[in-house]
Amino acid sequence: MKKYLILVGSPPACGKTYVSGELAKRLNNPVYLDKDTVIPLSKMVFKAANQPYNRDSDFFKEYVRDAEYIVTFDLAFESLNYNNCVIVNAPFSKEFRDKGYMNNLKNKLKKYNAELIPVWVSCDIDVCHKRMIKRNSDRDTWKLNNWDEYVKGQNYTTPDLEGLFVVDNSSNEDFEAGLKKLLEKVL
Repeated sequence: MKKYLILVGSPPACGKTYVSGELAKRLNNPVYLDKDTVIPLSKMVFKAANQPYNRDSDFFKEYVRDAEYIVTFDLAFESLNYNNCVIVNAPFSKEFRDKGYMNNLKNKLKKYNAELIPVWVSCDIDVCHKRMIKRNSDRDTWKLNNWDEYVKGQNYTTPDLEGLFVVDNSSNEDFEAGLKKLLEKVL
């Protein structure tokens, strides 16, 4: 049976968690991994280094960000030993735009007889802003307090990535149409 590693990415508050969750509900017993699950461990790194908790800081980018991805992918690969479908929910802001990184990932998946399915969640920036306010998370404090600067640092454009599925999460109708196409691929 074919195995799949489905990566669901986008900037924060575009709806990765919603899209990933709805996808997981409609598949047969997938493993669902959300990179945000490692945030409590990452917070301890900030504390141990006596750094303010800021997931947009240079400290985060240098010492924490990539480690979160490494751990999440290690869990995903381990899960592929025992399950046919693994969904990973994370921004993938650098990864989806790095063809070499993605090709290495595809090559690594051959050992698991698994296919990579990248999914990009697109969404109107104003909708993202409203969602971020509504979720009221401490991981968004700096972003909301520095919204214009934060948005300038994000890349909301669709990555140029072979095999990429785009799910527009700006409306329910667009979401359902995008999810339907994705499900046709993996069912």
